[in-house]
Amino acid sequence: MDLPISPGLLISLIIVVIGIIIISKGLVIIRQSEVMVIERLGSFHRVMESGINIIIPFIEQPRAITMIRYKRMGEDYHPIMNDELRIDRRETVMDFPGQPVVTTDNVTVRINGALYYQIIDPKRAVYEVENMSQAVEVLAKTTLRSVVGKMELDKLFESRAEVNNEIQVAMEEPASKWGVKISRVEVQDIAMPEEVESAMRLQMAAERKRRATVTEAEGEKSAAIAMAQGQRESSILNAQGDKESAILRAQGEQESIKLVLNAIGDSEENKRTVVGYLLGQSYIKGLPNMAKDGERVFVPYESSALLGSMGMFREMAGSPEDAVSNHLKNRSGSESGFRSGVVGGAASGN
Repeated sequence: MDLPISPGLLISLIIVVIGIIIISKGLVIIRQSEVMVIERLGSFHRVMESGINIIIPFIEQPRAITMIRYKRMGEDYHPIMNDELRIDRRETVMDFPGQPVVTTDNVTVRINGALYYQIIDPKRAVYEVENMSQAVEVLAKTTLRSVVGKMELDKLFESRAEVNNEIQVAMEEPASKWGVKISRVEVQDIAMPEEVESAMRLQMAAERKRRATVTEAEGEKSAAIAMAQGQRESSILNAQGDKESAILRAQGEQESIKLVLNAIGDSEENKRTVVGYLLGQSYIKGLPNMAKDGERVFVPYESSALLGSMGMFREMAGSPEDAVSNHLKNRSGSESGFRSGVVGGAASGN
């Protein structure tokens, strides 16, 4: 048995269905750090923040923003364009593909960079530029070419931080008009032609070899200077030692001569006798050295006089050492008695 549906019930059902649709369309839940730009009848009305929001269906509509995402497939990057109703206000990284850039010294390099940006004004990001992400990417590429084009290749490798800062500063003003904040720009990779890379390797090897040669030369120079200073100090010390030794020997001989003269008398004849004896003794000590390099020794004529003086001195008082010893033993005696004894001894010997 079919139950008749009254027109009032049908209308009520229709109203309930329309209410459910309106509620489902008008109730919008926005997650944290996301916003939506709402238009009413085609014009901007408000920006909805995170939380539960209600819009009027068919009258208020969210405005989509166009975003480009790159997906890496192997060695290539493929752009994917999407229309997104929800605008992410978090910091986003854009890893755009490598771009050919010509340096000041006419070297073409391929630079791969990464861009970190954040949408701080969703209204401007939607209405001030047609495609915000594409605009930021193109601005980054052109700024990169402009900054790198002012540098040489060697300076480019040394000044990556400087390049990043210059690109960021150059992009801040135009990006701010689009409601975008450029947080950081990073140059990831710099690819060079193979011949340039090979030349740089050779240059690096030559530079390392030059540094090694300079370091070795400086080491040898320091060693030579230290050795020369050591030899100089050694020579000075040896000379000082020889000087002091010669002085001590001279002083010893002087004391010996004084003792001998005190023992035998200090007359002129005795002085000549002592001097002749000392010269003869030195001469005899030098004879073995003269005979080292040959079998024959030539004795000068004057040596006979020296040898005679030495013999006479020994006949009179023995060696100078004996005379000193006798003087020390008989020091209590008178000097005149000692001389007469010596003379008497010499006379008896004759």
